[in-house]
Amino acid sequence: MTESAALSVVLAGGGTAGHISPLLAIARAVAAARPDARITAVGTAAGMETRLVPAAGFRLETIERVPMPRRPSIDLIKLPVRLVRAVRQALAIIDAESADVVVGVGGYVSTPLYLAAWIRKIPVVIHEANARAGLANRIGARIARSVAVAFPGTGLPEEKWVGMPMRTEISGLNRVQQREEARAELGLDPNLPTLIVTGGSSGAASINRAVASAAPRIAEDGRDVQVLHITGRGKQVTTPDGRLLEAPGYRQIEYVDGMEKVYAAADLLLARAGAATVCEVAAVGLPSVLVPLPHGNGEQRLNAAGLVEAGAAVLVEDARLTREWLLSEALPLLGDPDRLAAMSAAAASLGVRDADVQMANLILEAAGGRA
Repeated sequence: MTESAALSVVLAGGGTAGHISPLLAIARAVAAARPDARITAVGTAAGMETRLVPAAGFRLETIERVPMPRRPSIDLIKLPVRLVRAVRQALAIIDAESADVVVGVGGYVSTPLYLAAWIRKIPVVIHEANARAGLANRIGARIARSVAVAFPGTGLPEEKWVGMPMRTEISGLNRVQQREEARAELGLDPNLPTLIVTGGSSGAASINRAVASAAPRIAEDGRDVQVLHITGRGKQVTTPDGRLLEAPGYRQIEYVDGMEKVYAAADLLLARAGAATVCEVAAVGLPSVLVPLPHGNGEQRLNAAGLVEAGAAVLVEDARLTREWLLSEALPLLGDPDRLAAMSAAAASLGVRDADVQMANLILEAAGGRA
């Protein structure tokens, strides 16, 4: 097949890792299914995609960021002009790429691409990562050929539950086989029950405070466990005299490159209830303590609901995550292997490991005769 006849896929999304990670997983699955495909990602010039997309080997085009205000503001007044300009930019990309299908994962950049695809009568495929759909995907779903979701019950029309597209290093992870190697890489004892805490790559101040407060007492009362605290870049926890906080059974690092190492090393994970985290712990069968963000539209509580109801996760409100709660509720779980095994099985029962392949199939189907 000549390059001019190759399938052309334009993927829209960016700004945060929550959008970029599934976008890249989808792109890799399309490339695996159709090595001849031309794949172009569209983001903004200020998002993480400017670094992550080229690093993954895909071409990135950018358009202007169009925030969608939810209340009266100067941004609302500027919205029509900004949107028209961004749609024109999206049209130029679609035309230059001779796009056969447009794929969106939500976020500021997706709405202009959805509208441009509608104008050019190009099929649209949407993936919604959160249990509560964002505004861009609520708009795009009205014109989409296929609407795929990571969590069932979003309310989007004719949604198809496919799960969360994720890196194959995670979807193909065998925690038991890779535990010893992962713990060695993270500087952990290979035999101790392990809690790993993360607030994401940027860290979470409230989680860091609670864990730092509990650290000196982790090894008290004969508790034979270890805690790895991933603080976030630039968020190291120090003592009042400025030294790095250290305690028996406690270790901190700023960042881990490759969450599959964390999932393999942990017996229990404490983290925010972001869509990717929730879907990934389910896919790998990892018990978790989930701490939804205390602000926003409540989507993280909804993300966590399925795991909590199944007994795969424990939910704790941000305000209740204290030293006392960690010592009396979270750490004792490490001493209950039967409950951890039950939580692991419950998580795995909800996990989806092939969402990227399912998305690629939906994209090829939507492209249909255009490819």
